[in-house]
Amino acid sequence: MADTAPGATAYSLTARILHWLTAALVLTMIPAGIVMVNIGSGALQDSLFNLHRSLGVVLIPLILLRLAYRLINPPPPLPADIPLVQHLAAASVHWALYALLIVQPILGWVGTSAFPAPIIVFGLFELPPVWPPDRAFSDQMFVAHRAIGYLIALLITVHVCAALFHHLVRRDDVLLRMWSAGRMPAR
Repeated sequence: MADTAPGATAYSLTARILHWLTAALVLTMIPAGIVMVNIGSGALQDSLFNLHRSLGVVLIPLILLRLAYRLINPPPPLPADIPLVQHLAAASVHWALYALLIVQPILGWVGTSAFPAPIIVFGLFELPPVWPPDRAFSDQMFVAHRAIGYLIALLITVHVCAALFHHLVRRDDVLLRMWSAGRMPAR
């Protein structure tokens, strides 16, 4: 059952929670990933690798849940006066983020398995390897993983800039509907 009424102008509470959990994970993972591969070895690097891997494990079911929820509960429509090209751009960015956020942690899991390195999730359990040891293959997976990470960062930047454009330039409620469940007051 949907938790958003038909014709609602804001996202449902469930959609907002899933969005902000995803944002928090990804916005933690990207800088952790960049720092962990650019600092020397040591305790900080080990901690960042463990955090990055653990968050990646959490991201897989979260994104699958979020995707399933989105397919069952479509988002509220964009304002009617938005040009078709902007509708297409918004849809493209959203679906590209879903696809990349599903592929990215799986590539990380494959690359880490092939490295081989353990994936210990928050010190609680270890994921089984999904690929046999193969350092050359692991290196290729991590090149792809890094490139996709930068692409995700770019798409997030586009997403945030578009939301700010709606809020600051168009002065509509597109950004605000991810914050509140009710109709937004006129500005």
